[in-house]
Amino acid sequence: MIYLLKRKGTKSFSWMLTLVMAVSLAMPSLSYADEAESNSIQQAYELDDGVTAEKYDYADSIKESIYVESTLDSDEDGTPDRIAADIIRPKESNGDMKVPVIMDASPYYESLGRGNESEIKDTDGDGVNDMFPLFYDNYFVPRGYAVVQVDMVGTNNSDGCPTTGGFEEIESIKVVIEWLNGKGKAWDENGEEIAADWSTGKVGMIGKSYDGTLANGVAATGVEGLETIVPIGAISSWYDYYRYEGISFRKNGPNGLSKLVTSSERVPACAPVRENIKEKADDETGDYNSFWDERNYIKDAHNIEASVFVVHGINDYNVKANHFSNWWEVLKENDVPRKLWLTQTGHVDPFDFRREEWVHTLHRWFEHWLLDIDNGIMDEPAVDIEREADEWETYSAWPDQNSKAVKVRLAPADGNLPGVLTTGPVKGNFNQTFVDEPYQRESAMVEDEFSTKENRLMFMTPELEDDLRLSGIPEIDIRASVNKENTNLTALIVDYGTDERVNHRDRGEGVRTLEEESCWGQSTAADDACYKETEKTTHEAPYEIVTHGWMDATNWKTLDYTDLLKPEKSYRFQWDTLPEDYVFKEGHRIGIVIAGSNYQRLLPMQNKATIDVSLGQSKALLPIVGGKKAFEAAVEE
Repeated sequence: MIYLLKRKGTKSFSWMLTLVMAVSLAMPSLSYADEAESNSIQQAYELDDGVTAEKYDYADSIKESIYVESTLDSDEDGTPDRIAADIIRPKESNGDMKVPVIMDASPYYESLGRGNESEIKDTDGDGVNDMFPLFYDNYFVPRGYAVVQVDMVGTNNSDGCPTTGGFEEIESIKVVIEWLNGKGKAWDENGEEIAADWSTGKVGMIGKSYDGTLANGVAATGVEGLETIVPIGAISSWYDYYRYEGISFRKNGPNGLSKLVTSSERVPACAPVRENIKEKADDETGDYNSFWDERNYIKDAHNIEASVFVVHGINDYNVKANHFSNWWEVLKENDVPRKLWLTQTGHVDPFDFRREEWVHTLHRWFEHWLLDIDNGIMDEPAVDIEREADEWETYSAWPDQNSKAVKVRLAPADGNLPGVLTTGPVKGNFNQTFVDEPYQRESAMVEDEFSTKENRLMFMTPELEDDLRLSGIPEIDIRASVNKENTNLTALIVDYGTDERVNHRDRGEGVRTLEEESCWGQSTAADDACYKETEKTTHEAPYEIVTHGWMDATNWKTLDYTDLLKPEKSYRFQWDTLPEDYVFKEGHRIGIVIAGSNYQRLLPMQNKATIDVSLGQSKALLPIVGGKKAFEAAVEE
């Protein structure tokens, strides 16, 4: 069957396309994954010291560009969107041998690129994909895997328009997985219909940032054949990417990102889609609505059949840490097999913060889930956490099983500033007031901790007598009145004490790229397996902002709608900070800062409201390993 390819910018021959598709739909499709068990299939791998060894020649691999049929029409041109994918697999898979698939679906293959070196598919712009970005192909294809890199709908060589996390984006990847399992149709560059008769049907998705977000979303559909996902610094709910408790991080975010990733030849054609995104996102209120609910993969986690290996930077302020914690918790609720790495860096790939251990662990993970090799990886500790630069500890769970919420009250100063943190009662009616300064920097919020400032409240412990570990999600609960109809609120938990720490606020978010290279797999002239090495960057600093939390006070009831405040009326404001796992060292102090707008992180409120906080009715719930007993021992209460 010949399929008339819908090239970039080509809208003709639609009547012939419709006729061809109608005939194609009448033809039966084969399920190659189902046939695998009954056929005599050559084993695609061999083991060396318990792991798969290089067995195939990367230079002789089969490379294909394909176009998978979908029912989408995201650009509303009357023609179904084709989804483009590039495949590389051992040449032996053209025979009886079937291989599993490692898939990285992405919107970034045309221009922004993947990895620390921003690799793209078409390096010289001649319309031919010269390489497969990242090391997955070089390393895994010689070991008996196929690597499939999918262009998300509306990007690179796929048709349609991106919808920033919407149904169309997830469906565009799902149809490729279905085709790999013998369902649906695809055509090669010559218009010839092709089948994935080389595929075992088992797929593992991997990717950082948007790529990992697609993996989360596709897993939440429960698509058959997706055995595992490895989301790295990935979004679990797009509302949490663009909002925090009702406050917007930036204006026109989803609309702008859609334009950024759209195929360069279709940016004008996709303008109506972007306008629709802009309208439905509702920047004006920051409320949660049906637009954001469609892009919330957490609510569909009950569909997940794949295992999940989560990797996240605890100091990632691009895809913030609540994405991993909310996802991790719902995976637990649905008994999903899972594993977690938490690093002290920001938005960084593990290939660049723990390279050798990462490749080794990922290798074993895919072998267990895609080749059914019993290598014991699921019997090992589920959680790895980086404590200091390149110093890792393992745990059986996150949060720590011995972590308990400790009610820490905000008490006034006893003669000296600042206020204090105590587990005891706060007797009397004590109020403290601050004014929201829209452009106050975080440094101004936390520095000069023993000075009075009109734009923040400060509360601290004495110097700790023992190390104290926080593991989980701190909660803020304050009673306050506001003299305006709305305001923003910020809470910062700070470690006061000079120490050498990972410098996650630098340009590399905690890593520096070096000139030396290391190689991971086989190379060709067009696609080498060598990448620049990295190292952690550290700095000595007198404090560390351990975690942040924000709130639009007009969402005090719910995120679903805005409820304007009545000036001077007392309200209870409750919100979470970002999750953490942090050790406050002996001799350091724990500080909690309450302030207004945080313009370095979110869009500030401009009305300069005055907030009056009732201390005796305000508190923080800190998830402390060892609970109240450990906290009181450390602060000598």
